[in-house]
Amino acid sequence: MSHNADHRLSFINVAGSPYDVGAALGRFGQAALHEHFRTSAAWRELTARRADPRIGMMATIVRERFPRYWAELQGLAEGLELPFDDVFLWNCRGDIWAMAPDGCTTVQLPGSLHIIGHNEDGDPDFAGRCALAYVDSAGGTPFTAFVYPGSMPGHTFAATSKGLVQTVNNIRPLAGGAGTPRMVLARAVLDAPDLDAALALLRSAPRAGAFHLTLAQAGDERLLSVEFTAQALSVDRVEAARVHSNHLIHADTGRMSQVVTGSSGVRQRRGELLLGQTVQSDPQGRVLGILWDAEDPELPIYRTDPADSDIENTLASAVFCIGADKVEWAVYDGAFEAARFDMRDGLVPLGG
Repeated sequence: MSHNADHRLSFINVAGSPYDVGAALGRFGQAALHEHFRTSAAWRELTARRADPRIGMMATIVRERFPRYWAELQGLAEGLELPFDDVFLWNCRGDIWAMAPDGCTTVQLPGSLHIIGHNEDGDPDFAGRCALAYVDSAGGTPFTAFVYPGSMPGHTFAATSKGLVQTVNNIRPLAGGAGTPRMVLARAVLDAPDLDAALALLRSAPRAGAFHLTLAQAGDERLLSVEFTAQALSVDRVEAARVHSNHLIHADTGRMSQVVTGSSGVRQRRGELLLGQTVQSDPQGRVLGILWDAEDPELPIYRTDPADSDIENTLASAVFCIGADKVEWAVYDGAFEAARFDMRDGLVPLGG
């Protein structure tokens, strides 16, 4: 797909076998990823780590324990017209390199109606090259997720046909492992029938890298904040408004050795400050006000500077309202603009 100069999100429908789903996503992202690899400092960093023995161990785990996602990755490589080893390496980027350019900020508002707000921050090269994808993979749970060129879905924000919502924040630990790639684990959560199954998956599978997940489900009273690394898993039930950027903050995991970038630290503090200042009758507006805040000119929450210190820009914002029987959500591809996609109790936009 050609570059969208207006940086607008596309909406795509993908269905079939896991291999077919991967191939379709690969074709969508082919041009963008080929261009990115030619100039990307991140790709150069990863290729310098090809000899890391953990990569082969991770591949064995995915092939043996997660065959559907192994097939999806094989299809992704076919659609991208790239060697499988390159595509697998790209999808393990955060497991073997702490400074992979993936960011994000999440706001969590618990209540009778849980509200989750999320900024998807990624490499500026991908502005206008991403999509919201409805995915119906044979043997799995249908879902709609934000997708990057060349990456399997699940590591951004998504909602499933089971009413499960997941948003994902990058974490940068200094110690990794040789377990399941974190993007494969996040993808697997989207096939979970409920929150308990998602947590059981995260507890039982060996883990390689680290993520923070915000999880909720229609009909379930829990709003969960989950931090996992190769060594630890921490699950907190969110009882009061919180914000989470790109470092571990739970009591159980926050003291682990990690990289806390200037941006992540400032976004965390600024988000917490705004949470304390903004109590209004419109909770969705409260969340968007935080996500779109750019008061700090150097390190804003909403990030648009091509020279961002973490090489990340905000590519989309999403707000989910999770109730007793449904999930309503909206996706924005510009601050202070109307929603690009309005999702009312479903996985496709109104009028889509």
